[in-house]
Amino acid sequence: MSFQTILSFFSFSSSIAFCDAPEAWQLGIQDPATPVMEGMLFFHNYLFFFLIVIGVFVCWLLFFVILNFNEKSNPVAQKFTHSSSLEIAWTILPAVVLLLIAVPSFALLYSLDELIDPAVTLKVIGHQWYWSYEYADSSALFSKLDDVVLDFDSYMVPTTDLVKGSFRLLEVDNRVVLPINTHIRVLVTAADVLHSWAVPSFGIKLDACPGRLSQTSLFIKREGVFYGQCSEICGVNHGFMPIVVRGVSFDRYASWYFKSIEDIISSLSTKEESHLIELLKKN
Repeated sequence: MSFQTILSFFSFSSSIAFCDAPEAWQLGIQDPATPVMEGMLFFHNYLFFFLIVIGVFVCWLLFFVILNFNEKSNPVAQKFTHSSSLEIAWTILPAVVLLLIAVPSFALLYSLDELIDPAVTLKVIGHQWYWSYEYADSSALFSKLDDVVLDFDSYMVPTTDLVKGSFRLLEVDNRVVLPINTHIRVLVTAADVLHSWAVPSFGIKLDACPGRLSQTSLFIKREGVFYGQCSEICGVNHGFMPIVVRGVSFDRYASWYFKSIEDIISSLSTKEESHLIELLKKN
């Protein structure tokens, strides 16, 4: 084994493998791919500090009381009824802790509702038991022809059809393609029952309700393939509604987008096709 091979085991600068799908016996959180998820991960670690301090203090206090206040070590019980200084301390200290938790919590909460002018709009529709996706920008671009909409259905790939390297119960036949470093608006609804569009690496878990259009924002910071699942019990095949989003550069997204539009155009009549080609050239 060469020195370079040995060194590669201890060097992480050349290549980094992100965790964007669940792993066996996983206890931690998947690697964040959006600023929102980074904020959630920071708040999780920040909150854990207070949990550890409070847990250690309570365990020490219980051990101290059991050890020092029993009939053998302290046969004569104290007869005091209250302590003003102690009551002030156990009132002020929890209030300070709650204040330290509330400030970053509200900042993160309000950042979830922030929606900057989006460049891409993705509409997600939940069905029993698959997802439908519609790129709303295409319907706006081709508003003169209502039949031309860039949309597709996404079904789970059966285990028998999986290729080597695919994830069982997580791979789909049609992946969602979205650009990175771009503000994206996601609209979520359902056609039949309650669903939930959830991708852990994005920090998104948005309920899909029939007759209601929910909205959230998305800003993907890096390229990759991100996996999620329906997170609302929606029937017998609830566990077979995976979500796969592929984040690519904006140039690759534009190429994929217009290639998909051209495929739609090729399936239309000659008159409609010529009109659409003119619209494509203008845009």
